[in-house]
This record gives sequence, C-alpha cells and structure tokens, in this order.
Amino acid sequence: MRDRPLMGLRNPADRMGESAGTPPATLASVLMSFALSFPAFAAGQTALDVVQLRPNFHMIAGAGSNIVVQVGPHGAVLVDSGAEGRSEEVLAAVREITPLPIRYIINTSMDADHVGGNAAVAQAGLSILPGALAAGAGLTDDLLSNSGGASVLAHENVLARMGAPTGDRSPVPLELWPTKTFAFDSYSMYFNGEGIQVIHQPAAHTDGDVIVFFRRGDVIATGDIVDTTRFPVIDVARGGSVQGEIDALNRLLGMSILNLPLQWWPDRTLLVPGHGRVYDKLDLLEYRDAITIVRDRVQALIDDGKTLAEVQAANPTLGYRSQYGSDSGPWTTEMFVEVIFNELHATQAREQ
Repeated sequence: MRDRPLMGLRNPADRMGESAGTPPATLASVLMSFALSFPAFAAGQTALDVVQLRPNFHMIAGAGSNIVVQVGPHGAVLVDSGAEGRSEEVLAAVREITPLPIRYIINTSMDADHVGGNAAVAQAGLSILPGALAAGAGLTDDLLSNSGGASVLAHENVLARMGAPTGDRSPVPLELWPTKTFAFDSYSMYFNGEGIQVIHQPAAHTDGDVIVFFRRGDVIATGDIVDTTRFPVIDVARGGSVQGEIDALNRLLGMSILNLPLQWWPDRTLLVPGHGRVYDKLDLLEYRDAITIVRDRVQALIDDGKTLAEVQAANPTLGYRSQYGSDSGPWTTEMFVEVIFNELHATQAREQ
C-alpha cells in the first residue's frame, strides 16, 4: 500500500497554452507536481493506493471503486466501501490514515464495487452515538445504525434496487443494504467541521446515483457519473439514461470552481470519479463535451434515417474512442453507442 500526495491534475495554463506569469522555476515546480497521472488499477491487484487530496481527505484506489476518506476529530466518513473481498485491505488503509473510528459510509450507487464492503467496513466502525443514548436524547435515526456500527447512507432507490434486482442480477445480501436512506433531492449534515451534501442525480448512471459534496474541503465524490477510464456506463435496466448523465455532468460543472485568476496556484475543486484519476473542472468539461458531442452525432445520423448498424459503422465516437473506448469487457464503445441510439430513437418516436 502506497501513500502519496495528489498527482494527476493538469495545469490550466498548460492546457490553454498561456503563461501564468510566474517565475520559470516556480511554474516548473508546480507543473511537475501535476504532471503524473494515476495508474490504472486492475482487478485482482493486491496493493491499494492511498492518495492524499487535502490534509484531511484521502482517496483509496484499487479496491473496486475509488473510496474517499474524510477525517476529523469525530472520526472518518467514507464515500463507498469498495468490492466484497477487499474490506480488510480497505480497513488497513483507513487505519493508516486515522486511528479514529469510521462513522459513516455514503454509497454513491448500488453497484457491487461500491457497496460490496458495506457489511465488513460498517461493522468495523462505530455509530456516532450509542443507540440507547441517542434514543434517550430524543435524536432521530440519522445517528443510529445496525449493531452500533457505522451508518450506511444512500438514496432510497439504492435500497429498492437491492431488494428487487433486475435481469440476471442475484439478490443483494441483506447485510450490504444501507441502514439510512433519503427520498428527496438531497441530504445534508455537518460533521468534522464540514458541511456535507449528498445530492441525488436521477436517471444518470442509474436512478440511485448521488454526488457527495464536501463544501469546506471543496472535494466532490462523483461516483460512476464520472469514470475517467471509459465512456460512462448507462445502466438502463436500473434507471440510467444518457440525458440524465449529461444533466448530472452539467450539475457537477456548476458546482466546480477552477483556480482562476491565479492559475499557477493549486487551489481548485477536486472531483474524485468512481474509477480513474482525479479531475478538475477543465477535465470535467472535456469529459462532458465528449459525451454530448457523441450524443449529437448519433442524433444527426438518426435524423438522416440511419439504422443502428449504420450508426455504429459511422463511428460517432471518433476522436474520443482512443481515450474512453473499449472493444472488450463489460462495457464497450458499441454498447455505449447502442444505448444512445435507443434512447434518442425512442424519444423521437414519442414526439412524432
């Protein structure tokens, strides 16, 4: 397990071909600190990477999905728990970050690589207040969890999907279910001196996606709304949609701040994706534009009367396929284009 400072962001001045106006030695040192990208973490990799984002924020990579860890005097808040079977490694990584207990786990979706560690990681944690004390004080179930372990928070659609799996998905074991859900647009709390907003994004990757915004730290966990290793997975069977994905990316852009006007300064909103390297607002803009442009190209081909086979042959992902595309695995470029085609075709049919 490696613990290292944040790398992977690119300097805006470098991207725009502009000089930031700082002395060459200073600018060079800043650019060097952002020059490297995070490595790819393959399935089955034994060691986890622990990357420091801020003094009290870390990212654990390699346990399935990226895990954000926010620490403070009251304990640790985790965004997602990783895949089943990696919990001991995740807990070891958290213990290297802080000796304080895990208080909350926030699930960004119902995907197995995000919730697989819920049971073991929550059990190793500690509720913010013992159940009897919380009940005696007249407190709500926001502070309670099963068996005194860490609370597991998710949107109610996550629980609904776990309880009624679709297609060939097996039922999700009860011990992985969230212990606290919410039904509205957002759920907010204040913990470790940090305002935390859990914001539902309907019908994006799935219908249970949330964005977790740490307001003081200016860190956003995006879940699989952003996946820097491939085109976003649109899980139609679980309520996902291309338009909802684009809406979610636009919302993230509105929440993000770039390091302007001091472009040589590293301060900026950090976006931790479900998989891959950390983004800033310009990275996110490029990702959003790629998805939108591919969608618009498919729409233009549909307007010309092209069939799905003809749309695939026209290669509407040209220019982005080398960065985000895949010809094998559980989510391919052809599958992404097919989802876009089907959604746009259905929308056009409804409007006629």
